[in-house]
Amino acid sequence: MSPRIVILAGAAGLMLASIGARAATEPQPKAKPVMTTSLKPVSAFAGIKDSKARSLALFAEVGKVIQSPRCLNCHPVGDRPTQTDAMRPHMPWVVRADGIGAPGLHCPTCHHAKNFDPANVPGNPKWMLAPPEMAWQGKTLGQICVQLKDKSRNGGRDMAALEEHMATDDLVGWGWHPGGNRTPAPGTQAEFGALFKAWAQSGAYCPA
Repeated sequence: MSPRIVILAGAAGLMLASIGARAATEPQPKAKPVMTTSLKPVSAFAGIKDSKARSLALFAEVGKVIQSPRCLNCHPVGDRPTQTDAMRPHMPWVVRADGIGAPGLHCPTCHHAKNFDPANVPGNPKWMLAPPEMAWQGKTLGQICVQLKDKSRNGGRDMAALEEHMATDDLVGWGWHPGGNRTPAPGTQAEFGALFKAWAQSGAYCPA
C-alpha cells in the first residue's frame, strides 16, 4: 500500500471516529412513550381484600392518567410547558408567568375556547398551566400522590373537592378530547373519576 493511501485511510478513520464521538455526546431525540389507552374498572380491584393493597392498586391505575402526556405537559417543573405525546418543549417559546403566559403572549393568544385541528392547536376556555406547586414532571407516582393530598400544593382542596375536580372539571376533561394528532388520556373521565374516588375511600394510600 502506498504512503498516500495509508494517509488517506488514516484520515478517514479519524473522521469516522470524530463523528462517532459527537453522535455519542449529542442529545438524542426522546422516544415516543408507550401510551396506555384503557383503564380497569373499579370492580377489577374488589378482589383485593387488604384495604391498603387495594388503595395502592387503585392509585397505580389512576397514575396511568396523571402520568400521561395529556396531564404532564401542563404540569411542568420549569416555566416552559411541553407538548405532543413526546413531551417536547413548547414551540414557540412561552413561559409560565402566572400560568397564563407572558404579557403580549398569553395562552389565549393561540389557544382558544376549543381545539383548532387544522393547525393542530389545542383549546379550552380555561387553558393555562398548573401552578408551580402542582408540578408533576420528573416525579415518581408516590411523590405526585403526596403532592395531590397536600392542601398547600393542590389549590386548597380537601379530598371531596379533589374527587369532584378529577371527575367533572372541564380542563381536566380536555385530556380525553385533545384533538389533532394527540393521544387521549387512558379510559374516560368518568372511569378516572370513579377510580380516584375509590382510591380516596379505601384510605388514599400513596406508593413509596
